[in-house]
Order: sequence, then C-alpha cells, then structure tokens
Amino acid sequence: MRPIKSVWLITREYRGFADAGGVKDVSRDLSEALAGSGYSVTVVMPLYGFMDPETLGLESLEPVFEVDMNYSSEERREQIGFCFRQLNGVRLVLVRAERFSEKMGVYTYTESEEILNPDHKMGTGHYDYFAMNLLLQKAALGFAAYTGERPDVFHCQDGHAALLPALMRELEGFRQYFSASSALVTIHNAGTGYHQEVGDLAFARAVTGLPLRVILSNLLNGAFDPLLAGAAYAVVNTVSENYAKELQETELDALTGWFGHALKDRGISLMGITNGINPDAYDPRKPEKLGLPAAFDPEQGDLRGKTVCRKRLCSMKFPADRDGARKCGRLDFRPDQPLVTVISRITEQKGLDVLAVALEELMAVDDEFQVALLGSGNEDISRQLACLAEDPGFDGRMAVYEGYDPVLANYIYASGDFFVVPSRYEPCGLTDFIAQLMGNVPVVRATGGLVKVKDGFNGFTYREHTPEALSEALVRALEVYRKRPGVLGEIRVNAIRNIRKNYTWDRVMEKYVSLYRKAMETVPGQRAVIESVGMGRSGIVR
Repeated sequence: MRPIKSVWLITREYRGFADAGGVKDVSRDLSEALAGSGYSVTVVMPLYGFMDPETLGLESLEPVFEVDMNYSSEERREQIGFCFRQLNGVRLVLVRAERFSEKMGVYTYTESEEILNPDHKMGTGHYDYFAMNLLLQKAALGFAAYTGERPDVFHCQDGHAALLPALMRELEGFRQYFSASSALVTIHNAGTGYHQEVGDLAFARAVTGLPLRVILSNLLNGAFDPLLAGAAYAVVNTVSENYAKELQETELDALTGWFGHALKDRGISLMGITNGINPDAYDPRKPEKLGLPAAFDPEQGDLRGKTVCRKRLCSMKFPADRDGARKCGRLDFRPDQPLVTVISRITEQKGLDVLAVALEELMAVDDEFQVALLGSGNEDISRQLACLAEDPGFDGRMAVYEGYDPVLANYIYASGDFFVVPSRYEPCGLTDFIAQLMGNVPVVRATGGLVKVKDGFNGFTYREHTPEALSEALVRALEVYRKRPGVLGEIRVNAIRNIRKNYTWDRVMEKYVSLYRKAMETVPGQRAVIESVGMGRSGIVR
C-alpha cells in the first residue's frame, strides 16, 4: 500500500473561524497535529456570513464554477468560489456561496436573522441544512478535481460531510477521478436529530444526483440517512471507544434511532477513538492566554490563583464586564466553601434536567457549597435553574449565566473545585478535560466517552441517570473536599498527568492515521450498498 501523503478534512466548523461545538476543536487540533507530523493537510469549510475574509486573513482563489443542485421539480445550479489561508501548516479552503453567506450562525438562525425573517426563529436549525451540507461536499470534490489534486484520504466530520464518500464513488466523473482516494467518516454525535437526514426522498435523489438504489438502500426510520449512506463507502468511527460499543451492543442505541444496530446488521463495525486535547491551550500557569487574572499550578498543589479567579468571577458585572451572557442569582465570595461548576448546553441529553432536581435537593440540606453554571438551551430547564439561583433561600450561593462567553467559561473552569457532567449520553466529552487541566475535578455519569474518568483516580463517577445517583456522587466529592484534602490533591495530579500521557493530539493523531490506512485498504469502493429488491432490504457487497 502506498504511503499516506495528503489528507483533506471536510467540516462545518473550525476553531477560531466558525465555532459551534466539539467538531471545531477536533478539526483544528487534528489538522495541525497531522501537519506538524509532515502530512499535507487541507481543510474545506463554508465561508459564513458572520466571517470577515479580511479579518481572517483570507485570500481569493481562482476557481469559480457551478455545482448541480437540482430540486425534484427543477434542474438548477449554484455558483461557488473559494478563498484560502495557510495557518500553522494547514491549508484552509473556504467555499464562497450565497447559501453560506446569508447564514449568520453555523447551524442555527440568530436573533438578527429572525428580525429580518420571523420564520427564521432564533436557535432553530437552517431550513436548507441538507442543501448546505451537500453544497460543501460537492464543492470539496469539485475543487480537488479542478485543481488536479487527488487526496489520499477525505476525512469527513459528522453527518454534515458523511455523504462525500458516496458522492465520490457513485457520481460520474468523480468515480473515475477519485478511484485511488479513500474516506473516513467521524461521527461526533449519532443521537436522533444529528444525522442530517432528509425525509423527502425525491428531493434527496434530485439534489444529490445519487442513484435511486443508493437512496432506497440507506433509509433509517423512513428517511434518507447520510451517516448510513457514507458508511457503505468509508471506514467509520465515533469519538470514543465506549460510545462505539454502546451504539452497537446496548439499548442506548435507541437514542440514535438504532443507527448502530443498522450498521451492525450490514456487517459494519464502528471504530472508536477518544478525542484528544492540547494541554498547552488550557494551561493555568499561562493565564494571559486564557484571559485570567492570575496563574496557578494544580499539579504542584499551588491553587492560590484559583482563589483570585473566583473572587473576580464573583464580582463581575453583567453586561458591563461580559456581554455574552446574562446572570441570574449571584455568588458571594466564599473561598472556604467548594464551588461546583457546570458548562454545558442546557438540554436533557446533557442531563441538566436531572442536575436541576439534584441541586435543589442537595442545596436544601447542605448550605456550605456554591454553584456556577454557564449555558443555554431548553427554556423549561433554563427557567428551572434560574428560579433555583434566584431563590431567596439560596441567596449568594448560585449563579446561572445564560448564553456563552469563552473568557467567562475560562473563569468558571479556573474557579471551580468540581465540574459536573451529568449526561444522558455523551459521545466523548471535552469539557471534563479542560476542567481537569485547571484543577477542577470532574463528577460525571459513566457513559460514552466519560468513562475516561475513573472513580477515585481522576474524578468521581456514578451510573444511574437519576437525581439520587448524581446527588450521592456530589456528596462523596464534597466529603473528600472537606475531610480528605490530600486525596483531592492526588486526584487533581492524576487527572493532569493522565491527560498528558494518553490524550494529547500527537498521540490521538496516530490512531487516526491507522484508520486512514485502513480506509486506503478498501480502495476503490469495496463496500458498495446494493438494493436487494426481492428481500426488501439492503445488503453489503464486500
């Protein structure tokens, strides 16, 4: 097998350019780790309307061409162009298109867009999400063909880019040109609503240009599913080993619409690679990089800077100091009491409904700890948490910061003693890594990628997804804080050293290179989905 030289990542997010979720971090950190190891790396992503090319240092590229984007009742094309920048060894190629430039958020509509069009409700997904994803993927393939490049591997991030392997293998022209290229699809979240599926099959066939057999062979719960389709032509992985196992071996797969079992029925195994992190990016010994007022070193037991950060957090004025969030409740400066922290989307998937009940019960019987929470999402859960923070009986003990602000997030990571991740399911989890690096000990539900936290070694864990189980874990953590501070210090040290030993991107990158090699072994298209008309279901030809 020939050596791997060039890797192209196809993504809707890239940290510092388009930030939304964990995909941004994987896309950037993995790309830069690959480039630093000598691989030729190109990232292809949209140029959204909120991005200023001049500010981002982007230069125009020559190709301007049209891409077939048919509707079921209309043959049509859309014009695209490109701009680029070389950054930390990575070539960034951004796709210019009206469909992207009119969007002011990565995945959802913003307040300004709702003002212009009341149908575009703030926080709801883009109505043309499927067409946006498809345009990006066709643009990536078209750009490569136009410039005469044939990447060894296309690394497709999540359902937004998962159709590229099928397009590459099935569309005339691309099928011949990319015959020696391979693909890897990384699934960051397989939960219901994250597949980027489309129920209008006539539209799916028209806009993709894929044969009808491909559309009909890749239905999940009646909709055309890009993740299912891509898996027929690519190697597939999730962002932790345990999440991959849960999807194919447990009933947690019900939360995906039984996607993992559908792959298993086709003889496709999900690989798992736990995401990495760049410890230097969250090093509290270098506070200026994090926007923090003081340095500290949890690994050496020096936590004096944490107290300074906490004092500043307690005194922040909103919106004067931080205009990215709105505060409910307040925190008195009580450095002798443990601070329990949360940074999360406020959703049932993240377990914030369970957390709200657990906190209300625990704060009523233990008045010697505080809570700081940052996030946004479900209105009902957000209201429940806000009411808790503003309860006169808990005055000065809890603050809920609604919204998101990266510097505020760093203050909370740095100030906290415990960091709670009560997820119903969790593909990987990055926030617990960041918290650990800042001496903020995780208290997590042992699910998915969160099993990297080992109870009593680098954090505290619990199994049942109930307020009672979460409360019990918090009680144990608080007891260690109060009665065995030396043990808590050991947990902090273990957490940081474990990350540096096992989860840096240099180490994780090597696992991805192994999957790239596996993908190249399947070239060209040795796993093609066919429609078994007689049986009424799909099969796999190897």
